[in-house]
Amino acid sequence: MVFEPPSIEPPSLEPADQPPDPNRHPIRVVVTDDLHRSRLTVGFRLLLSIPLWIWLVIWSIGVFFAAIVNWFLTLIKGRSPLSLHDFFASYIRFTTHLHAYFFFAADPYPSFTGKPGYPVDVVVDPPERQSRWKTLFRIVLVIPAAVIAGTLVGAPGGGGNNSSYDDQGSSSWEYGAPFASGFFLISVLAWFACLARGRAPHGMRDLFAYGLRYSAQTWGYFFLLTDRYPNSDPAEPAADMPVEPRPVRLVVSDDLRRSRLTVFFRLLLFLVHLVWLLLWGIAVFFASIVNWFVTLAMGRSPRVLHRFIAAYVQYIVQVYAYVFLIANPFPGFVGAPGTYPIEVEIDGPERQHRLKTLFRLFLALPAFLISGTLNAVLFFVAFFGWFVGLFLGRMPLGFRNVGAWALRYGAETNAYFLLLTDVYPYSGPWEFAPPRPAPPPPEFEPEPAFT
Repeated sequence: MVFEPPSIEPPSLEPADQPPDPNRHPIRVVVTDDLHRSRLTVGFRLLLSIPLWIWLVIWSIGVFFAAIVNWFLTLIKGRSPLSLHDFFASYIRFTTHLHAYFFFAADPYPSFTGKPGYPVDVVVDPPERQSRWKTLFRIVLVIPAAVIAGTLVGAPGGGGNNSSYDDQGSSSWEYGAPFASGFFLISVLAWFACLARGRAPHGMRDLFAYGLRYSAQTWGYFFLLTDRYPNSDPAEPAADMPVEPRPVRLVVSDDLRRSRLTVFFRLLLFLVHLVWLLLWGIAVFFASIVNWFVTLAMGRSPRVLHRFIAAYVQYIVQVYAYVFLIANPFPGFVGAPGTYPIEVEIDGPERQHRLKTLFRLFLALPAFLISGTLNAVLFFVAFFGWFVGLFLGRMPLGFRNVGAWALRYGAETNAYFLLLTDVYPYSGPWEFAPPRPAPPPPEFEPEPAFT
């Protein structure tokens, strides 16, 4: 049987009476999932996905040869042929659907043809003119995005292996790479949550949607569906806001400008903070033990200990924002709020559930696992952002925002573990808190007239 990819594209989401947004990315993910999960299919999800993985391997063989042909044709004509464009679009949709199903980001069984209409779907715009220079060096230009996408999802196109990496001398990604990705580890947590509740957690679903969108854009860029670089900003697709109020919030007032001199010596400048971070961490270790016993007895963290530990969490965010290039100024040494472009606000002591306090160490383990995945992305964002900041004197907006997301979740995790709150960290990429308004200027009081 000869497979013919469908040529039907999903309808445009743009209103009929408005022109398309020129700033929108040509490859987008649309989420219509309702979070409901069938416990029966969740229990056997790995087994049910085996036929899909087999079909992915077969389809990827055809994609390999088609990618070579498409590269030459795009280099000559400056545009990907429509038939090949639709073929790769269907492939990327299928791999995205498969990973959404496998990672519990969606519930229905995916189609084998990659047809539109899945709860976590990919919209691909028609072929457009592309720069021949970008096409010529595409295998090199895609590397930063491929590393970040591989850290999250683990394989090209949201799923399949592409052996052209072997021919180009790059690292070989075998089939099954998703099983070594950060999302696979998080999906194990999602499996227990979906099986117990019959629903997927909001934050995890939105985290998966972000990674699948970035992966789809990455391999759409690699397969020459567009020459628009993948957008790492977690604002797309729009995520659901947390239901309950957040006692730990991130405030961002950074202007993206970076000093080339301090960027170049950033690690060296960080060493002073590293020493102080270790010394302060030792004191926090003993303070947290005392805080655990007192919170377990009183049901509330003492204000003195809360203030001391909260300052430490705030200091960690400021220092990590500096060393990972998410902010530019050299931070202070006390974690004072209102003094840095990237910082967290932490509410005061609140009533806490004693049972949650008793088992806090075990309850925090899933959050640390998710934080580790986001921190891996933060590392690569800083690594590639170092070169960008050194040459352009600016940090890309998407890099800054995804790095801020990792810092916010890490701060929530530390605050939860250190008993500053018993509200569980929210893994979704929800918006940052607005910067604090500037204090009003003091009113001018005229001097009294002498008589």
